[in-house]
Amino acid sequence: MAPRTGSRKQATYQPEGAREAGQLMVLIIGYVLIALLIVTVVAAASSVYLEHKKLLSLADGASIAAADSFTLGQIDGSSGTPTAILSGPRVRGTTLDYLSRHGAFARFSSLAVAPATGSPDGATAVVVLSAAVHPPIVNFLVPDGIRIEATSTARSRLTR
Repeated sequence: MAPRTGSRKQATYQPEGAREAGQLMVLIIGYVLIALLIVTVVAAASSVYLEHKKLLSLADGASIAAADSFTLGQIDGSSGTPTAILSGPRVRGTTLDYLSRHGAFARFSSLAVAPATGSPDGATAVVVLSAAVHPPIVNFLVPDGIRIEATSTARSRLTR
């Protein structure tokens, strides 16, 4: 009898894991995309945080300048010392002057002095600034930027 040809399929040898060879590449691509997403989020959050700190520093300087813009009030009869008086419009004007002298409007996007800027008690200067931050990489997702706000207070006090 002659051997039969073609009636039997021969089993081909495949090394272990050969059927899963393409799946490792998909896993690597997935991990790379997740790592890039994490880097993007961290960079955007860091950018917003740093811009907020810069705006807070600017608000601190403006509130100190505004607190120094006091006028002398009436002399208190019992102690004989004058009092420092701040007015809301003067605090706002001094803040705008400080910002323009330090080039803040060129450094910050959409910088604005909030309506809460003023002197609520006549002795404290409150400065509230807001600006837009444009984080890197994800700027196309938020074309108007992310709005941040910084508030700073300074008090006028006369001492000897």
